[in-house]
This record gives sequence, C-alpha cells and structure tokens, in this order.
Amino acid sequence: MNPLSQRVLYWTPRILGLVFAGFISLFALDVFDENQGLGPTLVAFLMHMIPTAIVLMVLGLAWRWEWVGGVVFTVLGCLYIATAWGRFHWSAYAVISGPLFLLGGLFLANWIQRAKLRATV
Repeated sequence: MNPLSQRVLYWTPRILGLVFAGFISLFALDVFDENQGLGPTLVAFLMHMIPTAIVLMVLGLAWRWEWVGGVVFTVLGCLYIATAWGRFHWSAYAVISGPLFLLGGLFLANWIQRAKLRATV
C-alpha cells in the first residue's frame, strides 16, 4: 500500500461515519411538521435523534479501536434489517443498512492494516 491509499483507508470510514450521522439526523426534522407544542415537539425531536447519537458514539469508539466499529456497525446494519423487516420497500433497507455494512467493512479493513496506517497518519 502506498502512503496515499493508506491515508484514504484511514480517513474514509471516519468521514463517511460523520456524513451518515448527518444523513440519518435529517429524518428527525419531520417532527416540526406536526404542529404540536414546543414540549412534545422537543421530546419527539430528541427521540428521533437517538439513532444519530448511537452512530456518533460507535464512531467515537471506532476512531480509536477500529475493530469495535467493524463489529458494531455491522451488527447495527443487521439489527435495522431485522427490526424493520416488511415495513418498507427494499431500497429503504439498502439506504440505511448499506452504509452501516460499508462502515463496518472499512473499519475492519482499517483494523487489519492498523500498524501500517498509524505509521503514516
């Protein structure tokens, strides 16, 4: 691996994790269309932000221990499919679970190459 590809492998899962957290946080904005009071809207917004908080916590752990990200992101992808099965079109599963599986794979690759990556980054 050349130094450029090592840097790309190191930073890609971290940046994609942040982008994915931003993407799923967009789904929380639908609570503002319900014309409820401030209190119920705030509670609903915070409940909708729980998946984003989980992704950010796992990303924080994976930043240091890549194997944790590899395992937990893959498990989160499987959990989403298992809990939401039959409720949505297949594309919804691909849009949510696909990036989780990709992040899991990238963090596992990052963990496998960790000695070389940490020397260059």
